[in-house]
Amino acid sequence: MDWGILERDDELDQLAVAARDAADGAGSVALVFGEAGIGKSSLVKAMPAVLPEKARVLVGECDDLATRRPLGPFRDLVGSVGAELARALTTGGDRPRVYDALRAELTAAPHPAVLVVEDVHWADEASLDALRFLVHRVERLPALLVLTYRDDELDRRHPLHHLLGQVSRAERVHRLPLSRLSAGAVRQLSAVSRLDPAEVYEVTSGNPFFVAEVVAAGGTGGVPPTVVDAVLARLRGLDDRTRDALEQLAVVPSAVERPLVDALFTDGVAELAAAEQRGLLTVTPERAGFRHELIRRAVADSLPAARRIELNRHVLAALVAKSGSDPARVVHHAAEAGDQEAIARYGPDAARDASGAGAHREAAAHLRLVLRQRDRFEAAELADLLERFAVESYTIADSAAAVDAERDAVALRRFLGDTRALGADLRWLSRIHWWAGNADEAQSAAREAIAVLEEAGDDRLLALALSNTSQLHMLSERSALAIDFGERAIVLARRTGDDAILAHALNNVGSARWRTGDPLGRAQLEESLKVALAAGEVEHACRSYANLIWTLLQRLEFTEADRFLAPGMALADRAEHVGFLSYLHVAMALRRFAAAAWDDAERHAEIGAHDFVPARCPALTVLARVRVRRGRDGGEELLDEAWEIAVRTRELQRTGPVAVARAEAAWLRGDHAAVVAVAGDVFAEARRLSAMPHVAELGYWLTKAGSPVPADTWDHPYALQAAGRWREAAEVWRAAGCPYEDAAALAESPDPDDKLTALAGLDALGAEPLARLVRGELRQLGVRHIPRGPLATTRDNPAGLTERQLQVMRLLAQGLTNPEIAERLVVSVRTVDNHVSAVLDKLGARTRRQAAARATELGMLRGRETKGY
Repeated sequence: MDWGILERDDELDQLAVAARDAADGAGSVALVFGEAGIGKSSLVKAMPAVLPEKARVLVGECDDLATRRPLGPFRDLVGSVGAELARALTTGGDRPRVYDALRAELTAAPHPAVLVVEDVHWADEASLDALRFLVHRVERLPALLVLTYRDDELDRRHPLHHLLGQVSRAERVHRLPLSRLSAGAVRQLSAVSRLDPAEVYEVTSGNPFFVAEVVAAGGTGGVPPTVVDAVLARLRGLDDRTRDALEQLAVVPSAVERPLVDALFTDGVAELAAAEQRGLLTVTPERAGFRHELIRRAVADSLPAARRIELNRHVLAALVAKSGSDPARVVHHAAEAGDQEAIARYGPDAARDASGAGAHREAAAHLRLVLRQRDRFEAAELADLLERFAVESYTIADSAAAVDAERDAVALRRFLGDTRALGADLRWLSRIHWWAGNADEAQSAAREAIAVLEEAGDDRLLALALSNTSQLHMLSERSALAIDFGERAIVLARRTGDDAILAHALNNVGSARWRTGDPLGRAQLEESLKVALAAGEVEHACRSYANLIWTLLQRLEFTEADRFLAPGMALADRAEHVGFLSYLHVAMALRRFAAAAWDDAERHAEIGAHDFVPARCPALTVLARVRVRRGRDGGEELLDEAWEIAVRTRELQRTGPVAVARAEAAWLRGDHAAVVAVAGDVFAEARRLSAMPHVAELGYWLTKAGSPVPADTWDHPYALQAAGRWREAAEVWRAAGCPYEDAAALAESPDPDDKLTALAGLDALGAEPLARLVRGELRQLGVRHIPRGPLATTRDNPAGLTERQLQVMRLLAQGLTNPEIAERLVVSVRTVDNHVSAVLDKLGARTRRQAAARATELGMLRGRETKGY
């Protein structure tokens, strides 16, 4: 009996249909998820029996290594794929080449190709990057991409969430959450033993793997108290040689290739025969491994530490003796064996391989291990390793580690007297300090970098240092200085032919000019982007996107910003530049906040509200403003933290928005003195720097609080409101697509009808604090019939759907068809047809996809499991 596929007919049918569609050119993604032991791998193994006759099944696995193998699951495919993909995977992992080869492989006949990647919760960053590439394109390929993962191992910061977010936006997605077995299925499985099925069900809760192990171990009639006990019970009675072999395999967290098996065991696979017969191992001509990862863990965890160290030393020796071994695997076993010399020897190569494949998290992890043994390296080599670690940590947004490592690298360069390398590292230190939010330290390192490099005589590095200083001035609104240093950098960059530095300097000068109203600025910013993209300089291109987008948002040119947001985020995502991806998510949060799509804004802001300082400050500000405008608790506390970060940066781009948010919060709670206290000094700074968007908004709140500011002729809508020209301001807000600001401006009208119109808009948005104030003003004007406002349940369901329609809408948003929804809710298909029609009508949508997007925008999907009901 194949225990693993009981009660999985529906899932197999869905995979079969998806594969047939893929054969016709309609590719899709299937997500198979559930807890450990739920039967994900068993479902994959059973899948070929239901696929079209010509289907090709390619299976790669992610390993639970301490530091993942770059492109590990794809490298597993070598030997079962074409020569081009095999070469791309084995000759350095060059990403564009790998991606092109993957697409060609899945396009090649026969069709369909079914690519299975198992345990993607353990995937390395390069593999996740490759999967993102495929997810974007699989709909146009004759292929089915099947991803299995443990959903109970994903915390909110797990890197897999980024991939799952992209999958959720794909046109064709099949979600296959695997449930536990029923009591009846457990009874059926227990029939082969003398065990009490009720006891088996109680111990296992219906987990298929647990059931199988308990039944297999319970031949004598007793039910083991735990699954680990069940697994270990199956080892009893094995001879010492077989137990030794199992223990040796247990320290290798992946299937073991045949050459390594032969190296580890005198008689090769023959030593595994008894364990295979017991159902503990799976052995093929190519590799051997445990039937389930949980068996391997149970065996490995039962070993004394000294025994585990000895066994890892055996694996390490075999890998080192074998040419072409993956450095990541060598380092893993070296770390497990405590072999510091091997870590120091192979760690830098493993980090280089990982970085080259785009797996920067893995690269940083390898270098972190290596740098625990600094005394093994000469000063110059150690300085290089520290610089590499600093750059990798900067790339993955680990600012604290990056600063510490780069400081140590600078100290070593001083000791060595290498002025050129010292200047380069000082420039890096300045950049990393800025990302960490330390403005003074960034400026200090920048000044010294220029002084050192002017003596070193290296025009290219001097250009980069000058451009770095230009950037710091631009970020601090010191536009004249930014342009001066930047233009010097542009001259040197063109002279040395360095496109990366040219793109960087053009970005700084263009941003500074544009913010002061010079139209040449945007042209230079777009030239910066064009130069960076043509040169393949991902970081500089991401930065160009960021400055274009943020400037357009500040200028309220939201439609223009939309043109750059999607490609910018896609580039940062593909390049695994975590810092810029977080930053661009915050830009998207600002964009959605402006559109009053507040749940969407929160979702994007939460991605950026972690340890990465440049993104954290504005992300916290967005999260706080959403809470404040909705009248929810916690906004003030978030603003306090954002203000602490902003003050430390000494940049108006940070202090300005936080001061605005604090002023708005104070005004909504009726504390006009607090408005003046939080906005006054920042307003004065904004005026001194001629930062007009900040001047307009801060000046508006000061005026609202009874502290008028000098009249401004600029046509920003907040300046119009401060001047009492509320109707013109409302029209500008409406044209820009800002419904909250539109309603707020209209509410300033003395006409009750205008206020009532504003109130309706505020109620629709769930903007309770401002709506409450407007109701008070209407009462003061003597208006008798004032709408009561929505109930709490209506605010959570602004489209007015019934409870059953809400259920249908949420299942519809998961991609289920009407028959599938009918089956899930145990109603007729005709009933579902009627509900779907009503949902589309109430949401103002013409298609199911539009309905799902509208429901997401209104925040009606939050707090629901992706598994459905």
